[in-house]
Amino acid sequence: MTSDYRSLHANWNYPTAIKAGPGRNAELPALCTAQGMRHPLLVTDPGLASLPMVEQALQCCRAAGLETTLFSSIKGNPTGTNVEDGVQAYKQGGHDGVIAFGGGSALDAAKAIALLAGQSRPLWDFEDIGDNYLRADAAAMAPVTAVPTTAGTGSEVGRASVITDEQAHVKRIIFHPRMLPGAVILDAELCTGLPAKLTAATGMDALSHNLEALCSPVHHPMAHGIALEGIRLVQRYLPDAVRDGSNIEARHHMLVASCMGATAFQKGLGAMHALAHPLGALYDAHHGMLNAILMPYVLKANRPAIEHRIAELARYMDLPAAGFDGFLQWVLDLRASIGIPHALADIGIPADRCAEIGAMAVADGSAATNPIAYSAEQYAHILENALAGAL
Repeated sequence: MTSDYRSLHANWNYPTAIKAGPGRNAELPALCTAQGMRHPLLVTDPGLASLPMVEQALQCCRAAGLETTLFSSIKGNPTGTNVEDGVQAYKQGGHDGVIAFGGGSALDAAKAIALLAGQSRPLWDFEDIGDNYLRADAAAMAPVTAVPTTAGTGSEVGRASVITDEQAHVKRIIFHPRMLPGAVILDAELCTGLPAKLTAATGMDALSHNLEALCSPVHHPMAHGIALEGIRLVQRYLPDAVRDGSNIEARHHMLVASCMGATAFQKGLGAMHALAHPLGALYDAHHGMLNAILMPYVLKANRPAIEHRIAELARYMDLPAAGFDGFLQWVLDLRASIGIPHALADIGIPADRCAEIGAMAVADGSAATNPIAYSAEQYAHILENALAGAL
């Protein structure tokens, strides 16, 4: 560790084994060994693959006797082809486990590779529909140790991966209960080089997970409580993390908030994600940025069904203006302060496919737990507002 941050160190066993604290990436070889790995495949994205942190992780594992190789052919929105290529690298290298290292795209791809490596069926057979996960040979799934380097998706504690089907131009959720990594390292020192723009977008993604989980009508008091505290952590620490990327305390608590969001959304997500998924699939746009821009428009549309919960949240956050209006203003002020654009048009999303995207949103799994069941036309109208910045 570069400084003494031992007060931030903790070992948690919910929802999986988590080693939290700056500098704890040094424990990566021990965690892999504990899961039976001798020849792990480290899966990351091309941007990280060339950075010192990845080389250090590889050398750390190799020094401990783990024959570790690298796979990094992953897009920002990982595709089925990326997963299949990773499985081929896994098999050709004779690997026995996966290190998922990086942001949400790398973690999602890595978990899908670990699932598919031991299966005879194609990837889409495990889409999260009905009991499709029962098709998998659970004993053949590879163990995973996850090391997030962004604080947004929380994929390190998720039992699913979001993968783009290039042929259908849709994002599909691949699910199996054992996709939850067996061990996780939350090391804030790995996040310090993340640019402010990505810190903001990924942080808003963490907020969207906690917020949509909170507003989901599904009864899950544990997830509800986790979501409340996750949102408070974003309120307290995201501006600091964006302002000063070297702020280890802020980075640490944002990693925790991200982890909490993915734990809370066992309760479900909603219209932000129902719209962000098709937008990401069609335009290859950053998922966190899409959620960040969509957030106030979805909140306003959902207001009749969520006003009481948002009022509770505003009190918990001790906002100066309580109630729904006070919370919505906080969201708008936060976005402005960290550089989030106000409209989807500002990031180059065109307005010519609203009806198509509205229909895709209805079909998205996240729509099932939105507080209001919208039609395709209503989703298209929310999208039109978000494109134009008409709040």
